[in-house]
Amino acid sequence: MNSLWHGFADMGVVERDGAFVVARGEGAYIYDTADNRYLDATAGLWFTNVGHGRAEIADAVAAQLRRVAHYSNFGDFTEPATQELAERLSALAPVPGSKIFFTSGGSDSIDTAAKLARRYWHELGRPDKTIVVGRQKAYHGMHVAGTALAGIPGNRENYGELMADARTIEWDDPKSLLALIEEIGAERIAAFFCEPIIGAGGIYLPPDGYLAEVRRICREHDILFVADEVVTGFGRIGGSWFASSRFDLRPDLMTTAKGLTSGYVPMGAVFIAPHIAEPFFAGGVWWRHGYTYGGHAGAAAAALANLDIVERENLLDESARLEATLHEKLAPLAEHPRVAEVRSGLGAVAAVQLADSAEGLPMVKTLRAHGVSSRAAGQGAMQISPSFVMTDAQVDEMVEGFTRALG
Repeated sequence: MNSLWHGFADMGVVERDGAFVVARGEGAYIYDTADNRYLDATAGLWFTNVGHGRAEIADAVAAQLRRVAHYSNFGDFTEPATQELAERLSALAPVPGSKIFFTSGGSDSIDTAAKLARRYWHELGRPDKTIVVGRQKAYHGMHVAGTALAGIPGNRENYGELMADARTIEWDDPKSLLALIEEIGAERIAAFFCEPIIGAGGIYLPPDGYLAEVRRICREHDILFVADEVVTGFGRIGGSWFASSRFDLRPDLMTTAKGLTSGYVPMGAVFIAPHIAEPFFAGGVWWRHGYTYGGHAGAAAAALANLDIVERENLLDESARLEATLHEKLAPLAEHPRVAEVRSGLGAVAAVQLADSAEGLPMVKTLRAHGVSSRAAGQGAMQISPSFVMTDAQVDEMVEGFTRALG
């Protein structure tokens, strides 16, 4: 019997077939308990940007834990590592002077942004602006607000109404946002949540001009623009720290997690533009929100070491290299009869979309048999989001594994 309840799993199948146990990792590879090696096509769950087995990060965390593991960031408490990380992130922010609110992960970051957007409008004397808007196919974590915002119906089914003030529009047409504004009025809409690249919903790249257009619409209608960069942040976009920087989105709020620590310790952060923070920093206002482990000192140490590695090894450039290499090397797979299309060309991400979506979960196990660890995202889209340390030769190895698995 298996006591561990896995997320996003048919536990009957796990009970029957057993778990796939990852025993260790090194660079772009992971190993099972029998020491079989697999090329990690997904960098864990989008997060291991600097690769597995980085002793430097482990040592930084251990040193911090020996001093003080964590205290709290409520009231006026904090720790030096947390303060240092906040200043470093603010210096990288797409909007200069951004404030940093730490969370325990991406779902926390989304709920934080949803609450802050609504509270911001209340502080400005516009309490009717409560509706938050997401897109079809989008994924925004699994807390209540994120689940309600996201455009994946299966994730919302059988829970009842999670959040009344959430709406969903088409994922690829700015006119859909304009239609919603016309229908319910901009005076009721607090924020629009937008993944620059739709991730878990199937890896969908934004149509040309889409991001600039929805950003313009939000600005013109006084709607906060929230960039969900839990996946794309910290280099995944290719060549830039954030998609918001690459596309000059200047978000009012930006949610992050995953690549902040490369998954070595759980941590998230919300970047808050100065004009959003101003009502709360002026004095006399309490925002009654926070997390026990928000700004955890050990996690902050991991993040600082992780950022050091990204900068020292020029991994933003390596991500840009992977953007081009994945686009080139994966293209031939689109000709396979079992493949509907390959989506790539923006960031160190790609999807091999199977023609039959029902083949997604079986393909995960078939790929393992050929030395590649991937997962099914969306409807039969095989996820590719490697560590930035993956070499071009390893990309060739991964593509060969896909070719053999497809038959």
